[in-house]
Amino acid sequence: MRVLEKAGLVGLGLVMGVAVSLHFAAFADKETLATPLPIEELRAFSEVFGRIKSDYVEPVTDKKLIDEAINGMLSGLDPHSAYLDTEAFKELQVGTQGKFGGLGIEVGMEDGLVKVISPIEDTPAFHAGIKSGDLIIKLDDTLVKGLTLNEAVKRMRGKPGTKIVLTIIRKDEPKPLTISLVRAVIKVQSVKSKLVDPGYGFIRITQFQEQTGENLATALETLIKQNKEPLKGLVLDLRNDPGGLLNGAVSVSAAFLAQDALVVYTEGRTDDAKMRLTASPENYLRGNIKNDYLKSLPDSVKSVPLVVLVNGGSASASEIVAGALQDHKRAVIMGTQTFGKGSVQSILPLGNHTAIKLTTARYYTPGGRSIQAKGIVPDILVEDPATAGQDNTFRLREADLDKHLLNGQSPEEKPADTGKDAPAAPTTNGNTAKPVPTEFGSKNDYQLNQALNLLKGMQILQGK
Repeated sequence: MRVLEKAGLVGLGLVMGVAVSLHFAAFADKETLATPLPIEELRAFSEVFGRIKSDYVEPVTDKKLIDEAINGMLSGLDPHSAYLDTEAFKELQVGTQGKFGGLGIEVGMEDGLVKVISPIEDTPAFHAGIKSGDLIIKLDDTLVKGLTLNEAVKRMRGKPGTKIVLTIIRKDEPKPLTISLVRAVIKVQSVKSKLVDPGYGFIRITQFQEQTGENLATALETLIKQNKEPLKGLVLDLRNDPGGLLNGAVSVSAAFLAQDALVVYTEGRTDDAKMRLTASPENYLRGNIKNDYLKSLPDSVKSVPLVVLVNGGSASASEIVAGALQDHKRAVIMGTQTFGKGSVQSILPLGNHTAIKLTTARYYTPGGRSIQAKGIVPDILVEDPATAGQDNTFRLREADLDKHLLNGQSPEEKPADTGKDAPAAPTTNGNTAKPVPTEFGSKNDYQLNQALNLLKGMQILQGK
């Protein structure tokens, strides 16, 4: 049997310059040919192939037909399975390092159009005002309708400094919007931190990358030194974090959990799709167990009062962290319901510098909850006034994606409470105030201020 490399993906999806990352392991290729082939269906496929070759209005190469057949086979399964050609496969590998070219958009496909799941913070798309729920209908002069997701992604990629014009449909806008963007080499800073009040730290993780765990350890050490004493409370901000590297999620969880505590487990049809990942070095360090960057953290980090902020843009690896800390009662989860991306995609190389990205497992919190299509429901629901009361279009979640994988636990598959009945944004003189995007971590960050109020209240109770 041929030995291949497998990568477990826990990011949202394709990005304009990929922003998902890999969990690598080795596995043996299975004897797939042992299963009887569907002769009648393959005969129909052969007949269609032949008719296209002989009768289509223009000549079509064999490679194009086979590639499109593979694309259709995978994209018809769920929103996250896909065929990666040579360029897409290369971009995926480069993206794990947090530096890649493109626009910075998490996307999916819906009714033949590219749907924006989330713009990535501090990228051209983010600064241009691209929003979750936007439907991209044209790329420069090319209509998206008829393109595959991979073809659309290719057109949005390009050399840094080059321009592209996106035509989008946005709910409540009377006509399509035209937005001009300049492609850039996107460098995503994974961890940001600061003291927001004396004794209270703020750490924001924008994406889970190769160095996220190590960067988190450095940020915690810096905050403790700046405060000159153990922290009284800490806010871990995972809002709009689309996910990324699986072992990055384990390392972040391990920083706050007891040694060997269960962080996440996966269940799939095959043995190699079943994993149990605990808060231990062998599960978050890639082979170099001696260089455990969490080992030097003071014991106070394991007990500091902790609030985790989440929202509808928190997905995959973010949900793993929030779910683990919630199940172990290590943190209070605050904000709004998360995205609900609870499946693992495996990267299966095909040997010709291409690969398939295939959904192979669901992941579960330590308490046995499947997050798929449901997400994490916060302990304390706190809406951001800038987005409260917005139309459901701007609350895009996994359950809204066409052909999404079902939860696997609830027979009714009903989504949990999302807080969609929250009051609308403030009004002035009878007119609805235009929402202003929140700068996470700023003095005007309402959800952060509520988290700080909770931590300070906990400090008072502990003092009593």
